[in-house]
Amino acid sequence: MKVGIVGAGAIGLWLAGRLSKSGAAVSLLARGKTLEAIQDSGVTVHSGEDSLKARVEASDDAASLGPQDLLIFAVKGQDLPAAAESARGLIDGNSLILPAMNGVPWWFLETAQGELAQQALQSVDPEGKCAQYLPVSQVIGGVVHASCFVEQPGRVRHVMGNGLIIGPVTEIDAQKIQQVHDVLASAGFDTTIANNIRYDIWYKLWGNMTMNPISALTGATCDLILDDPDARAFASAIMNEAAAIGSAIGCHITQSPDDRHDITRKLGAFKTSMLQDAEAGRQLEISPLLEAPQEVARMAGIATPSLDHLLGLMRVFNASRQ
Repeated sequence: MKVGIVGAGAIGLWLAGRLSKSGAAVSLLARGKTLEAIQDSGVTVHSGEDSLKARVEASDDAASLGPQDLLIFAVKGQDLPAAAESARGLIDGNSLILPAMNGVPWWFLETAQGELAQQALQSVDPEGKCAQYLPVSQVIGGVVHASCFVEQPGRVRHVMGNGLIIGPVTEIDAQKIQQVHDVLASAGFDTTIANNIRYDIWYKLWGNMTMNPISALTGATCDLILDDPDARAFASAIMNEAAAIGSAIGCHITQSPDDRHDITRKLGAFKTSMLQDAEAGRQLEISPLLEAPQEVARMAGIATPSLDHLLGLMRVFNASRQ
């Protein structure tokens, strides 16, 4: 299978290295110093005491790489519209498209229930570029349960987690989904085909839409946040609002916030991806984690005062860093 990856950050490099070593024909759409490093030295993935080095084809010109059987987007939510436009040469009518990203994707209401079905999400696709360039009939939903960080261009450190969840967004042939599963599993990823990928996406969001922003704002690891009773209560209030939104769109959360907090607390002094971005001076992934849930809530007529407060703080924090 020809596997294209758009985005050579932590998750993109992790996927590219592992998939290439397993025998997939991997192409990376990258740019700048990262592209130069990959062309010169390949991709290096460190995990614990183990490491692998893989040569992958890399370019900043999608047309030179050509259409891919599977195209994985591993970029930040705010960068996806531009990435979708730049990746046009990697997609034809047979390509499967797998966003391996956090938060609410542009297609999320495509199969929602009731009046919200078919609604576009302006917060994550303001100019409609994702809808234009990424045909939803070819999209496979994805959830990544892993933590990685870039040590230097072309070199990534895998910290924890190895899970990938995939599932069709619309009616995609089950055999094609199975083929994608098998390619990912053959690279050693713990890959699951979801019965309802929308639920799995919302469930992950329900957990990280609080820890990611609060950690970025405070500079604190998750253990410090959850050990403070007021900070924990604030996170719980947002999660209760998100659970109400989920129920309105067919993604019913059955756990309590404390159930999820207990799982997160076991990770110890864990740095979220957004805290890593804040420390590196990068712009933060606010739109898919906070703005999109708020937009859905407004459509559904659900009040979200705690979510609104956190979103306001994050917008100010992000703007102050530009």
